[in-house]
Parts: sequence; structure tokens; C-alpha cells
Amino acid sequence: MTIYKAPLDDQRFTLFDLLGAEAILTRLQGGAEHSRDLLDAVLEEAGKLSEQVLAPTNASGDAEGCHYDKATHAVTTPKGFKEAFKAFSEGGWAGLTAKEEFGGQALPNVIGTSTTELFQSGNLSWSLYPLLSEGACHAMELHGTEAQQHTYMKPIVEGRWTGTMCLTEPQAGSDLGLLKTRAEPNADGSYAISGTKIFISAGEHDMAENIVHLVLARLPDAPAGSRGISMFIVPKFKVDANGSLGERNQAYAGAIEHKMGLKGSATCVMNFDGAEGYLIGQPHKGLAAMFTMMNAARLSVGVQGLALAERAWQNSLNYARERLQGRALSGAKFPDKAADNLLVQPDVRRMLLTQRAFVEASRALLYYTALQTDIEARGTSEDERRHASELVAFLIPIAKGVVTELAQECTKEALQVYGGHGYIGENGMEQFVRDARIITLYEGTTGIQAADLLGRKILQLQGVGFKHFVAEIGAFCKTHAGDTKLAALIAPLAILAKEWGELTQSLAQRVQANPEELGAAAADYLWYSGYVTLAYFWARAVAAAEAGTQSEAFKQAKRDTAAFYFARLLPRTLMHKAAMVSGAGTIADIA
Repeated sequence: MTIYKAPLDDQRFTLFDLLGAEAILTRLQGGAEHSRDLLDAVLEEAGKLSEQVLAPTNASGDAEGCHYDKATHAVTTPKGFKEAFKAFSEGGWAGLTAKEEFGGQALPNVIGTSTTELFQSGNLSWSLYPLLSEGACHAMELHGTEAQQHTYMKPIVEGRWTGTMCLTEPQAGSDLGLLKTRAEPNADGSYAISGTKIFISAGEHDMAENIVHLVLARLPDAPAGSRGISMFIVPKFKVDANGSLGERNQAYAGAIEHKMGLKGSATCVMNFDGAEGYLIGQPHKGLAAMFTMMNAARLSVGVQGLALAERAWQNSLNYARERLQGRALSGAKFPDKAADNLLVQPDVRRMLLTQRAFVEASRALLYYTALQTDIEARGTSEDERRHASELVAFLIPIAKGVVTELAQECTKEALQVYGGHGYIGENGMEQFVRDARIITLYEGTTGIQAADLLGRKILQLQGVGFKHFVAEIGAFCKTHAGDTKLAALIAPLAILAKEWGELTQSLAQRVQANPEELGAAAADYLWYSGYVTLAYFWARAVAAAEAGTQSEAFKQAKRDTAAFYFARLLPRTLMHKAAMVSGAGTIADIA
């Protein structure tokens, strides 16, 4: 059994000291009431729900998994999941950030990201059920008619229904232009949806009254490829004009996947056999409509990486404090005990500091990005909203791609701290390793994030968001150039920011001469960008800690972890730079 304590102190430090969220949020349109007191209270209650309701279902949900009945196509979730969802819904969490006109509380996205971290740390498998609903609501808010929003979105915001996104098919993974699901028009204006979708999280379950599927399909006159895809609302139960549930629709789970991890989350094969559906948005514009949700979805997956790494870090630290084994090389530190604890071993501290460095810097990156989405949505000027939008677009592939990859490293190191005991299921570490593995894959693999960062955000969009971010780092370094407490961080950060710009310009020129250079350099460019980005947030963290009112122990932990990051983790940029410079010619053809 693993422990979990909501990391409220570091969340508050990140939000209010490091990022200055209160001052930013309260000056945005509609943000006058978004004070620290309110946001603090929301975090406090979310922490209680996660610790007391969600966390106790994590290990048991993994052990039990979901059950599928072939005869009825029904999916039963693990014991305790329904009760947890009821508590979540009754607490108003399903509509935390939704607009008031849809029954939500209209709180900022950054507080939604913060509470989502808590819920995902408590039980990531469970958290996927309401998480998919957020994406469905976002699509309906942006592209649905008023009638569709009232009929299908409000019950989701109330927590009575859930939603899904049905994209992938057996032959169409990342390349959705290959999908074959059909939509035939009916005389009454509805459509008959037929086809098979795979890997549909929360596609079928027993926790809500109804499930609203957003399904990508082709109309009879659709052009080939991705330009011929439309999006449809397909409810599990048909909905009458007054909002009451009618007969069962022809949308059934054909199976659930047997997976490496996230066993409490029902990943379904969904079969649509002439199911009644309704066009959402414009014909043949479904893929563009679905991609309006992509930034939010990818940011949420990055938060999953943070959530798993945080819980793994907490448990490995606790284990290292309690486990007595061996003696310190310099002599016994606890001579009155049979052995010293694991913390006396430098390599154990290295593994723990690696986790802490990645967890706390990732939190800053993810919250910063979420805060930019609030500015993008509710900034007071068009220039401010555009600037934030360009920053978000640039940072999303780093927030998703790098943070999820670092979660692999953190959960692995947490297991390693336990030694052989980490490999045993009852200690919980191996579940975190298994659960973390998928997050680098869905919502776009790491390779796709890398190609998006270098190919689209840098080359196609002329690196506009990158320029904003590097300018921000430069301004920070200039402001703190004379600060002796930050000297060991500012100097290398300034050098790397300059080198980042030079590497980016050099890569752009090489790709123009040889397009293969893009694919050859993209992954290393993503990693390099990620390590520099996290270095910036560590420098900001120390600056905020020095100016803050936290305890001296809290401040010293920030100083020590930042020093560790700059000395032992940031030099990984040297390897990635060398790999980028080596060029496409070093990646040979494989027959």
C-alpha cells in the first residue's frame, strides 16, 4: 500500500510565489473574485477528496481492473469507483472550470490543472473518466449549437453524464486521414454512424447515467484524407426533446483492452452499428474541431506525468527514511541502530533528488502553461491574448512530451530506491511504472511532440512562441544579473538561452537544405528545449523562495535541488546538442 499526501505547500508556492497567479488572475476579465483565499480553499478540498476517497482505491482498482460482460456489452468498474465519482460530482468538481451558463463554476484553468494533479495522483485510472468529459465539453462549447450544448453538455458539467472522444481505428492511429467510420444522413436530420473505434478511454462504464461520444466519421460526399472528416455526437442512450433518456443507441463496447497499466480505466473497442448521431460543427471540418481540444488534452497528459512522479517520489522518500540497511561509507550515522537508513547513501540521494528536481520544475512548467491559457481566454487586450496563445502553442509539446518522459525516469528511480521490494506488487511502485508507460504514447507519442515542436512551432510558425519565451528568460536573467544568491544559476541559464537560439537558427537552415534533418534532430531538440525550460523554472523557484516567507528549511530545499539540477541534470543538454549537430547522415537506412 502506498501513501499519498497532497503537496499543497509546493502547489501554493508554485502558484502564488513563483508564478504570481493571484495578481494575474484577478486582473483578467471576470477574475475579480479569483483571490488566493478562494483558490486556497479549492485546493484544500481537492486534496481531501484525493487523499481520503481516491487514493484508497488506487491499488485495489489496479488489482481488480474492469469487468466486461460479452452478453450485455456492459463494463463494471472496480469497487469504490462509482462511490468516488458520486462524491466528485456532488462536490461540483465536474464543472469546476466550465462556464456558469452551462452550470459550471468558471474557475481559472490553472486551478483546474492544480486540482487535476491532485486527483490524478490519488488514482490516475479513475481520473480518466471525468477527464475525457472535459475534452468533450470543450468541443461542444466551441463547435456545438446552443441546443446541443443545453442537451448534452449541461448534464456532463453537472456530473450526471460523461463524455468520450472517439478518434482511433484499427488502421488509423496518428494518421486519422485513414479512418473509415461512415455517417449516412437520415431523413430527420440525424445520421447513422457505422464503424469501429479502438482505444476509447471510458467508452463504457457503470458510473454515469449516459455517455456522450464525440465520433469522427465520413459523410458520403467526403473528400479523401483528413479534409473529409466530420464530427458527430453519439449518445449511449438517445435523448428526448425534454432531455430525458430514451432507448439504447446502437453504440456498444465490443471489448475492453487488457493493458500493461491503468487497469481501472476501461479502454474500449467501440462498435457503432447505424447509431443515431448528430453533426457537430461544419461538415468535413471535424478534425479541425477535434484539434481545438488538443492543447488542453496534451497539457492534461503532461499533468498525469507530474501526478505519477509526485506520488512515486513521496513513497520512495518515505521508504528511504525508514529502511535500515548498511552503513554510511564515512562511518555509522545512527550507531544506536542496527543499520543506517538509505538516505546516508549518496546514490540513493541522487535518485531522490532527480525525482524532486523533475517533479517540482515540471509543476512550474505545467502551471505556467495553464496560466497562459487563462490569459489567452480572458486577457484584457488582443495583444495580451495573442502573446499567451503563442506561448501556449510553443510550450505544449514540451509540457506533454518531456514531462511524460521524465515521469518514466522518476517512477523507475522510485522503484530502484526500493531495490527488490520495488518489484513486488504489494509495495505499489511497479504499478506507477506500468501506469506511467502509456502517457508518452496517447495524445501523440513523444516523436509526434518533437515533430510538432520543431516542424510546426519553430519552422512553420517562424518560432514566434519560442521568441517570446527566450525573451522572457533573457529579461529574467538581466533582472537578476547582480543577485549573488542566484549567480550560480543565472550565468549558465543565460548562456544556454543564447545557445538555444543559435541551435534553432542552425537547424532551420539545415532543414531547409535537407528535410530529413527535421526528423533526425526533432527528438534531441525536444529534450534540449525541455532541460533548458526546466532550468529557467528552477532559477525562478529559487528567486521566489529567497523573496518568500516560507520556512528556512523549505528555502534550503529549493536551493539544494536547483543546485543539483544545474550540476547533474542540465548537462544532459550537451549530449542532445552533440546528437543534433551530428546530422541526419548518422541515422543510416535500415533495409
